[in-house]
Amino acid sequence: MTGSDGMTGSGGMTGSEGAGSRLGDAWRACVGTGRLELALRADYQESLSLIQREIGFRHIRGHGLFSDGMGIHRPYHDRGRRHVRHVFGYLDQVLDRYLELGIRPFLELGFMPSTLASGEQTVFWWRGNVTPPASWSEWAGLVRATVVHLIDRYGLDEVRGWPIEVWNEPNLKHFWQDADAAAYHRLYEISARTVKEVDAGLQVGGPAISPGDDDWMLRFAEFVVDRGVPVDFVSRHAYTSGPAQHVPFGTHQSLRPAADLLSQFGLPRRQLRDTPLAGVPVHITEFNSSYRPDNPIHDTAFHAAYLAPVVAAGGELADSFSYWTFSDMFEEEGVPAALFHGGFGLLTHRQIKKPTFHLYAFMARMADRVLARGDNHLVTTDDTGRVTVLAWSPVDHTDLTASPESHHLRLSVPFAGAAAFLLRSTVSEDHGNAWRAWCELGRPAAPYRRQLEILREAAEPARSHRRLPVAGGAVQLDLTLTRHEVTLLEITPVADETPPWWDETRLLGAGREGEAR
Repeated sequence: MTGSDGMTGSGGMTGSEGAGSRLGDAWRACVGTGRLELALRADYQESLSLIQREIGFRHIRGHGLFSDGMGIHRPYHDRGRRHVRHVFGYLDQVLDRYLELGIRPFLELGFMPSTLASGEQTVFWWRGNVTPPASWSEWAGLVRATVVHLIDRYGLDEVRGWPIEVWNEPNLKHFWQDADAAAYHRLYEISARTVKEVDAGLQVGGPAISPGDDDWMLRFAEFVVDRGVPVDFVSRHAYTSGPAQHVPFGTHQSLRPAADLLSQFGLPRRQLRDTPLAGVPVHITEFNSSYRPDNPIHDTAFHAAYLAPVVAAGGELADSFSYWTFSDMFEEEGVPAALFHGGFGLLTHRQIKKPTFHLYAFMARMADRVLARGDNHLVTTDDTGRVTVLAWSPVDHTDLTASPESHHLRLSVPFAGAAAFLLRSTVSEDHGNAWRAWCELGRPAAPYRRQLEILREAAEPARSHRRLPVAGGAVQLDLTLTRHEVTLLEITPVADETPPWWDETRLLGAGREGEAR
């Protein structure tokens, strides 16, 4: 397959990298969520149901499994002695609903219950405690009781498919007291050994580090190898934003090129290549552009085009990479002050689809065998002869207005069949962009019913279709993409069943000369 691309009048390129391989689904292996107790809310469940219908993630990961809102760790005193009751009512409701929706948990062990914490340091508006346990044996008991309960309720074979990650970003002082590596290593060892004591086939890993201190992964690897501590996978996070520039109820940040995310995805394998952990699965358990849940860039068409090459190629570098998050149902910085507020979600509250939602929905409709990859496209096919093309405009990550106004892509796509039907779905600055419509509506903080209806309609991609000629076993595509556009082409073989008497010129009843009326 050949192709050429660029702005008007530019030169050409060949786009055959990865041809013949299977299109992996590391992009849909996991998605992030706000703290787990939010899953008890109706809006959350409606949003996740929509996500699963149109995208279909396999796992979901969020904070707060052991935080106070889930109510699991419940100490009490009886006859002068401290005891602990482990209560799983809320957790059962959350996980039951997840499984009903076809998504499984990627469990994160954290944060510390206030009733077990050694200190009072917390993070987020909802006060997740980030101090080590006051009793290491009681922490082990909490981990053991939780894992045993999950196996009893859902079955060993099921729970063996749920990765268990120890803590979140312990290399940051906000998330682990003093970012104390030795204390984290102790937490990891006790947690991992406890999990494996319950069942050796359960998956456990870490260290779930934030970008910025890359030595942490090497120190973690050295620790677990020297101590013989179980580790079934390693995990880290990836973001590309610079320092936060705060404004009321929002944040602005510079961004590095999206290729930096791919570099971060590949870092654990590069770091561990010459260690005993070489070859263990790598999970990027959080990624996005900005690490802030109040950065408006998340809501834009730019964001979809910016992340398109990452979502299309990230599976070459990691076993999973989890978009942070599926919904704006997320309260780390407090209750959002407006419908569009720069939240991480693929969806806003009230299930308004953002452009990046459509990037993922387009990926979900791709065929499963790669024909070609390029800097601005991914082409796939399947055994039915269907061909899909995901294409995106290049972006300028330093200036929204500097991204090209148009971008041209010409592809010659192998196609078996005498005729083809093309369906094109497009999101851009002008299409499938509810954020732009919201801005034009005057940025209503709490839209009325009719405004919500308008936004839902504006959020849908533009659709167009036409018949394509097939010549020499190929179809020729000459595409013009507008600024920040992401487009999906679905090309389907046509089996023409038009009856021989069909005559479109007679739609208004005009008869042929000499025919009876």
